[in-house]
Parts: sequence; C-alpha cells; structure tokens
Amino acid sequence: MSTTLGMRFVPTVGIVAINRLAVVLLLALQALAAQPGASNPLAGPLRELQFGQINFLHTTDTHGWHAGHLLEPSFSADWGDYVDFAQHLKDKLEAQGRDLLIVDTGDRIEGNGLYDASEPKGLFTFDIFREQHMDLICSGNHELYQQNSSENEYLITVPAYASSYIASNLDIRDPRTGEFVPMAPRYKKFTTKEQGIRIMAFGFLYNFDRNYNNTIVQRVEQTIQEEWFQEAIHDPDIDLFVVAGHSAIRSEEFDMIFKKIRSVRKDTPIQFFGGHYHIRDYRKFDSNAYGLASGRFMETIGFQSIDGLPSNSTQKTAPTFFRRYIDNNLYSLYHHSGHDSSTFHSDRGKNITRALHEARQALDLDQTFGCSAKDLWMSRAPYPSKNSIFSWLEEQVFPGIVNDTQRGDKPRLVISNTGAIRFDIFKGAFTKDSTFIICPFTSGFHYIKDVPYNKAKKLIKLLNGGGEIFAQVDATLALSRLEPVQQKGILQDIIVSETVDPAPLFAQGGHEMRVPTDVALIPGYTTIDDAGDDGDDTIHSPISFYRVPNCIQSLINPQAVDLETENVDVVFNEFIQPWILVGLKFLGLEYTDDDVAKYMPDENMTTMIAKWVSLNWPDDC
Repeated sequence: MSTTLGMRFVPTVGIVAINRLAVVLLLALQALAAQPGASNPLAGPLRELQFGQINFLHTTDTHGWHAGHLLEPSFSADWGDYVDFAQHLKDKLEAQGRDLLIVDTGDRIEGNGLYDASEPKGLFTFDIFREQHMDLICSGNHELYQQNSSENEYLITVPAYASSYIASNLDIRDPRTGEFVPMAPRYKKFTTKEQGIRIMAFGFLYNFDRNYNNTIVQRVEQTIQEEWFQEAIHDPDIDLFVVAGHSAIRSEEFDMIFKKIRSVRKDTPIQFFGGHYHIRDYRKFDSNAYGLASGRFMETIGFQSIDGLPSNSTQKTAPTFFRRYIDNNLYSLYHHSGHDSSTFHSDRGKNITRALHEARQALDLDQTFGCSAKDLWMSRAPYPSKNSIFSWLEEQVFPGIVNDTQRGDKPRLVISNTGAIRFDIFKGAFTKDSTFIICPFTSGFHYIKDVPYNKAKKLIKLLNGGGEIFAQVDATLALSRLEPVQQKGILQDIIVSETVDPAPLFAQGGHEMRVPTDVALIPGYTTIDDAGDDGDDTIHSPISFYRVPNCIQSLINPQAVDLETENVDVVFNEFIQPWILVGLKFLGLEYTDDDVAKYMPDENMTTMIAKWVSLNWPDDC
C-alpha cells in the first residue's frame, strides 16, 4: 500500500551539480493571489511534466473547495485559475500534435461554505463548476446522500456535460416521470482529436449503499456481467480503456473491472482514475494498466500521460505511463503552462475568480465567530494531545455545548465518529466558512436514555476495536466507515524524523539534482506510490501523519454522582446509530430504532461547534 505523506530517503551518489540559480528559491510570488485574502503562493523546486501522445488532467473529491485554500499557499489557486491552466496546457499540447483530456471523478459537493452555506445548497457552485470543460465526468457518493443533491446532479450537472458524463452503474428516479432511468450513458466511445486514439470509457461508483432511495447503485460485480459491458470490452477497435470512477484505486471494485477487461483484452492499455480516499496515489495493475488518485479539496491537480499507443501517425509500441501530482497554486500552474502572471489569466478565468469572490461575499463566508490561538490538527498531531482537534472536541467542545435542556441534569456519554470531522483548524479567524469546512454534515445528535453506565462505558472500546462483532451482524457496518476517509489509505503512523535529509534530490532534464541546503522547503506532500517517490511536482519537507481512533467520547456528569450504579444518556451523532445499537446488543442491551430520540433537535455538529467557538474564543484576531 502506498502512502500520501511519508519520509523520503535518497542516495548520496550520482548527483549532478546544480547552479543555485536553477533552483527556484522559496520566495513569495510577485503576483496577486487567486482570491482576495488568499495566501500568495510560495515558489519551490519543481519537477517537470512529461508529455505523451495522450495527456490527462484529473480532479476528484473537490467538495466545494473551488475558491481554493485561502490560508494555505500551496493550494491557493481557484477554479478560474484551473480553467485557465487547462486551456493553456491544451493549446500547448495540441500545437505539438498531442491530446489533452479533462477528467473529474465526483464528490464535488459538501465540505465547504461555498456549497453548503447557500439555500438551496449549491446555489452558486453549479454554474461555477461547469465553466470547466470536461471530457469525462462521473458521480461520487456525496452527490447521492440526499434526494435534492442527486436530482441536482441529474437535472443540472448531467445536461451540462451531456457528451461527457458517464454512469456505468447508477440509476435515478426521474422526478418528472417517476421512472428509474440511467443517470447518464453507461459508457463513451470516442476518438481523440489530435492523435486519433480510440477510447472506450466507463464511469463507475464503488459499491455504495447509503444513497437516498431515489437512486440505485448497481454493484460493480453485477454491472460487469451485463451485455452492454461485455459488448464494450469486446469491441475490437479500441486502443485504450479509460475507467473514471469514484472508488479507491486499490479497491475490490477496480480489481474486478481490471480483471474483467483483461479476461478479454490481454494487453490493451487501461488507465484508471479514482478517488474517494482523499489521498495521492498511483497503482500499477500490470505493465499496461495504471490508476491515478488525485487527492482532495482542490489541493491536487493530477497529471497523467501515456505514450506508445497506436495513433493516426504511429504504430503501437510498448506503452509508457507517467504521473505527476500538481500542487494547486499559481506558481505551479504558471510554470507547467509556460506562462507568467502577465499572460496566464484570461478574461474567462478572471470572471470565474470574480464570481467566486462575489459568491463568498453574498454568503458572508468571512464572518468571524472567534479566533483560534493555535492550529488544531486531524492527523498532524497525535491523539490525544493538546494540538489534536479530536482532543479539543472531546475535552472542551462536547462538555461545553452538548446539553439538551430537557435532559440537562442527566449524566451522559457523548460519542462521535472521527470521520465526522473533515479538516483542520488553523490559528487565526474561525469563520462561517470554517464551520462547513470542519464539519459540513447536517445530521444531528440522537440519544438513548437511561442506559446502565456500567455497560454503556464499554461501547467506546467496541467501536474502536470490535470490528468482527459488527461485520458479523451486517457487512455494511465495517468500522472503517467511521474513521476519516484519508486514513483508509494510510494504514500506520508516519512520524517524520528530525534527521530527514535536508537536501533531497529531484529529477530535472534527465539528471538528479540536489536542492541547496540553505533552501527551506515548505512542508507538504511527499508521496510514495507504485512508481516511486518522485510524483509530487513540488519538492516538500515531509509531514507526520498520526492515525486516530474510529470514535471519541466525552463523559459529562453534571451532578458529579458515582456512575457505576447509575443510568446515563448515550448521545451520538446520527450517522453512527446502527453501530451504537449493535454495540449495545453485544453488551446485552436490546434497543431498537424506536428507542432512539433526537437530542438538541434544532442543532447539529456544525452549528454546535460554531456556538462553542462564539462563546469561548475571542473575536478579535
């Protein structure tokens, strides 16, 4: 299994001397940031892109972050900048007789105030997103949790990309007819403009089972047996299969698709584009098949190129595959497109940037609720610790705010899964936008009253270590569904040593070059994948990654009573209710959904965090 963040060890031989001027120093760019108030990008040592006959740009799991990261220089470019970058790169490649295709693999919603703060949700983001041309696009799971979001996908996004949207295993009930129909065409066969490469493309969603009942996600193992799929993979006039899917590239679903294609086409190249795990990753299926996962939250623009394909001017040779993870900031985008601040920004891109800014203003996303005195991390600090966002929730937020006035005098255990939190809190202003970035989910808290404490206290241990218990009851209750999604792809702590090589190597012009020791690298992605440790376009210093438990718990005892013989309320966020009921049953307590009631019915995790911040953090930054 490859990782997203990790230490990097490099050899000390074969180093070509490099003039310091050839390395881009870490100086602030003399250019305006993408969004007003966004951090200016910092220049750093870059690895080049390697162009092929066919090239791809890939985004996934953007979750509404189309204005970029205002507080993180490495990811501060916005959607308007991406539109300009894609167009410049397309022009550059087509002038060389090469093709460029743009791909997005879903989860475009939920996770940022730009989408979540509007009424209705996505009021601004749908128009902004579709300013980017797409050659291949599919749905993620987040588009399907609610009836309105899936219908928006069907009635807005699918028509906007009528010739590009693919839904190989997804149906929806058409709200106009009441009939279930494919969300979009099952596949797409096309020939590229410049090279004449014949492509068969699919658009899959992993075996998702928590969708609203107006959609049907057919299991992948069933879909690949259907007649249309068999006909598609038997088509003799195909040079390349492309599988765009909202699925981890190291998943059973992609394994099944790969094996089914290979059962018919023994060596036809296959390119997978995945996501869902929010990590950078690259997988080698075989020498002619690779998969690319391009991170999360508009931090990463994935780049993929393939050479050696038959085309209208060349014969087939042994195909070669190349990947690069581009940090989404103007410095990287300028460099890879061959432009600078004076030539990069088009009127179209500027208009998109302006629309993003106006949308943020209309939604008042910069409204400040309080000021954090320090950074609070999901995975960069160990749990428990004073810098862990989960310790902060457990020790301060839940005890301070989770209190239903009808049950306020009752002792309670408050339990939340760590997957309910989506991002870090940075030192400084905690804004309206921050509330949705940290926790965009609208589900509230539920509770079961008067549960014997001597048994209820054992729940947390089960939720964090009793995997077989839950899986035996229901295969869909895997405990991994409770943890932060990026943790699924990083299976152990990655702790950065203080003795990391301060002068890493990077490839440039076919040579290995060492970054001068007086250049302070920016902390960031140091990805290790199946192709090695040179995939990131920007050379960073590594960041530690600490895994966290599935769930955290606060014990709140207002009357300070001895609880061993007492009953308590078991309070939990709505998402984990099935696990709570199974856990209590294992402990000998029979509860059903009928025993569950709403706790603080007018609140949810998002609003409660905002209230706590308003009450406890100073508002003057």
